[in-house]
Amino acid sequence: MARSSIHFTLATLALFFISSAVAEFLTLTQDNFEKEVGQDRDALVEFYAPWCGHCKKIAPEFERVGNGFKKAKSVLIGKVDCDEHKDVCTKYDVTSYPTIKYFPKGSLEPKLYDGERTAEKFAEYVNSQAGTFVKVSAVGSNVVALTSYNFNKIVMDNTKHVLVEFYAPWCGYCQNVAPIYESLGDAFKNEDDIVIASINADIYKRLAERYNIETIPKLIFFSKDNKDGEDVPGKPTLESLLNFVNHKCGTSRDGEGQLTSNAGIIEMLDVLVKEFKTASGEDDKQQVYAKIEEEAANLNGSFARYGKIYIKAAHSYMVKGADYAKNEIQRIERLLSKSISSVKADEFTLKKNILSAFT
Repeated sequence: MARSSIHFTLATLALFFISSAVAEFLTLTQDNFEKEVGQDRDALVEFYAPWCGHCKKIAPEFERVGNGFKKAKSVLIGKVDCDEHKDVCTKYDVTSYPTIKYFPKGSLEPKLYDGERTAEKFAEYVNSQAGTFVKVSAVGSNVVALTSYNFNKIVMDNTKHVLVEFYAPWCGYCQNVAPIYESLGDAFKNEDDIVIASINADIYKRLAERYNIETIPKLIFFSKDNKDGEDVPGKPTLESLLNFVNHKCGTSRDGEGQLTSNAGIIEMLDVLVKEFKTASGEDDKQQVYAKIEEEAANLNGSFARYGKIYIKAAHSYMVKGADYAKNEIQRIERLLSKSISSVKADEFTLKKNILSAFT
């Protein structure tokens, strides 16, 4: 392998640990608060602390309202971390968390929001103050509804693992399983190549007959490389279904949809990382680095994504020294303690897990 293929630009390294996800709200700081708030937009601002349980609870609601107002140029939805920017929070008389205040356009004299802390109520309040007409999207289901029209397109897609529940609306046991299945859909919503789906076997009898559905609920798993499908064994509990999907798809998510400490870890690359760390000289390290690149190039799907993180981490280790991984993990842990989107949390957790092999 050519030595030149080992080198990365500084710009690439700088981008490595920056999330590509678009924020649903503007992060406000000591430096930018008065440049953004009190200018030519109305602003709804949440003052929060990263350790605050109530703040974490309303975070999804604030993300929804932020997403709803993304295209409303006359309104700013922002958040201030009061642990990091105490002066801002003191200036605006924030004494408890979360505190939500509304700043009219052209004013730094806020109104305290004391309504219900839901996305719908936030939006209703902002609309009444700013004269906007924004509606936040309803909380959608992460279980895909299948029909005779979309079944083949979704289930037979060989780039997706698809779990299908055959159910009937009159089935009492199906109703008991429904919230479990919704939780499963929520848990895997950030996995681009996993689909959690269901189909009404009463309405789509031909599809039920096609897969010999004699009892309901019936779960069949269609992997990327087996579109004949395989039955899911056992009683459908959230734990059993999580274990099944994680095992079949090579993922590692818990019941809350969060990545576990095993997520992103690839055993053969971990073995090479050990060899990489103990390599005595620069030339030896670059030889092992080339092996990491070679192995990573053979990975597919999500594993290819993990392989790229291993490569970039190894390069940063060579450039910045042996303490790089430890320092970067500490930085990521600080970011994870903040109020961030689930997509960002996934990205940071994967990087943290993989970097642990370099410590």
